[in-house]
Amino acid sequence: MLPSLYEKQDCSLARALEVVGERWTLLIMRDAFYGVRRFNDFLAHLDAPRTILSTRLRTLIEAGLMETRPDPEHAGRRLYELTDDGRALWPALYALRTWGERHAPGSSGPRRVFTHDACGQPLDHTAQCSTCGVVPGPEHVIVSPLGKPGPEARTDRVALGLQHPHRLLDALPDQGGGVDERKPVG
Repeated sequence: MLPSLYEKQDCSLARALEVVGERWTLLIMRDAFYGVRRFNDFLAHLDAPRTILSTRLRTLIEAGLMETRPDPEHAGRRLYELTDDGRALWPALYALRTWGERHAPGSSGPRRVFTHDACGQPLDHTAQCSTCGVVPGPEHVIVSPLGKPGPEARTDRVALGLQHPHRLLDALPDQGGGVDERKPVG
């Protein structure tokens, strides 16, 4: 069994894994890039146990990757947002996503395409725009669905928001909320 801390290793990868090297943490970061801001939306889209989600969000805040601010629509609740340090993880998360499409593909193939907003061209496997020659920041990336969702597709607010082209980091548009994510669409 691996130790949970890597204090004696002089390795930046080991230190990074202490912060983001757990699956729920990476999925929270993915959803934050998609524009998820509210605890209940993370909860519904990830199906993570509430205590694990709370712990992982707190860890991300303590590590300086996320911050909170008051939710103007819900008194007493907080919105979660990526900090500059959190946004700096975009190329690494994109690379993991690309690796997953190549080496651990789902039965329906890629579900989304990421394009550079300046020219509309898809990003390559390194998150670089082959037309412009730059790796655009996430605020300059549009995520669009590929094809229609299948009959068993999720119907939570986040899944519904991702059925339309959307700029990364922008809050997802309200899709009516309160939809049971376990009911098939139709």
